[in-house]
Amino acid sequence: MWRKFTGFVIAVLMGLGCSMVTCAGELDMDIEIYVEDFCEKTGCESVSVAVVGGEDVTFYGDPDKLYQIGSMTKAFTGLAVRKLINEGLLSEEDVVSGFLPGFTAYFASEPVNITVLQLLNQTSGYTNSESEYPSAEAGMTLYDWAMSISGKELNSYPGSEYAYSNVNYDLLGLIIEQVTGISYEEYMEEEILIPLGLTNTYVGKPENEECIAAGSRPGYRNAFEYEIPVVEGRIPAGYFYSNARDCARWVMIWNGTADIPGEYREIINAVKDRLSEEGDYYSGWELFDDGVMGHSGGTPNYSSRIVFNELTETGVCVLTNMNVAASTDGLCNGIYYSITGKNFEDIPTDVWTVFDIIFTIVSVAGLIMILAIVLMKKRLPVIISLITVMILIASLCIVMPMIFGAGLGEILFVWAPYSLAGSMAILAICVMTSIVKLWKIRSNEN
Repeated sequence: MWRKFTGFVIAVLMGLGCSMVTCAGELDMDIEIYVEDFCEKTGCESVSVAVVGGEDVTFYGDPDKLYQIGSMTKAFTGLAVRKLINEGLLSEEDVVSGFLPGFTAYFASEPVNITVLQLLNQTSGYTNSESEYPSAEAGMTLYDWAMSISGKELNSYPGSEYAYSNVNYDLLGLIIEQVTGISYEEYMEEEILIPLGLTNTYVGKPENEECIAAGSRPGYRNAFEYEIPVVEGRIPAGYFYSNARDCARWVMIWNGTADIPGEYREIINAVKDRLSEEGDYYSGWELFDDGVMGHSGGTPNYSSRIVFNELTETGVCVLTNMNVAASTDGLCNGIYYSITGKNFEDIPTDVWTVFDIIFTIVSVAGLIMILAIVLMKKRLPVIISLITVMILIASLCIVMPMIFGAGLGEILFVWAPYSLAGSMAILAICVMTSIVKLWKIRSNEN
């Protein structure tokens, strides 16, 4: 109740930082068609877009629908860390083990220290490989999870190489707790979200589920509702919820056109000062060409992207309820190009969309093969079919984990389209059908 009341007062006082808001009916027709093309290409059923120009905001879709924003969360965690640094409660040179006694990391079998700066700019030595550095499981706190990866071998010496990793920002979330003595959620709400007037942004899943755009997962060229639990130990790196209205304000905050307390303007400027060359990463933001900053987000059932340019006071945020990250990035970039006078670009096809097409075909081919095997009379074609299917299954079991850096079970049952698991099941039935058929043929021969 206190959060809602305080947020309402701040929102009224600040006017949400928007002098004009228009709805989808006034949106440029080209952008509408572009978004529709995205939905048709991906099968995504819920998309909300905020287009910012100065203090003007145009929305496509429902601006009040809530979505998981994935790794766009990192900029909020980074801002909180930067606030603690500006207040002198934390230093970029502080090491993780200084906040977590007993926490260790190794490189070349030797213990090494990881600094706050290395976490902020993704050079700690951790990677996003789930097989090497598993994410928190249900019921784990940030501390429990951190201790579970303590003692792991790093992929590079801290500070030597960039490697994007959720580990870095989950550790930063825990450091926030250790420094402040309160929970990550409480600190983020009291010190970041409420002061900035972000009244529709939530640390983890909000209680009011009616406002949430239900997550979805592709399969057989359709979208199926798909929900996964939000685990406490994963929130700082990627599990905030927000809507297009708050994302528009977030863009304006970073563009300098929103009315916010002066101390936060100083903190934001401190972040921007660390992003000077294209490709730089710091505090949850990446610097692209022409002074554009941004970040993407993707969870198993949502994807998002935000880009903005302080110099032109422009920005775009796209929120979707399906994990089609590459296509979502393309949609956001294309809209941004259009509002800055450039041409739209073709929306790229996401890898999961490609996989869904491939394994839909594999599923159909597998069903046809099962029927063919049932009708076969001779042993040789059955043996050839069996060997072919077993090679395909073995290849998938080996190649998939290598490509995605995760266990086969996680790929099949969490991230990939349903058609992948379906095709694997059909291929397994092919194997069993072949074995039974060979047994029958042998019995008849005898």
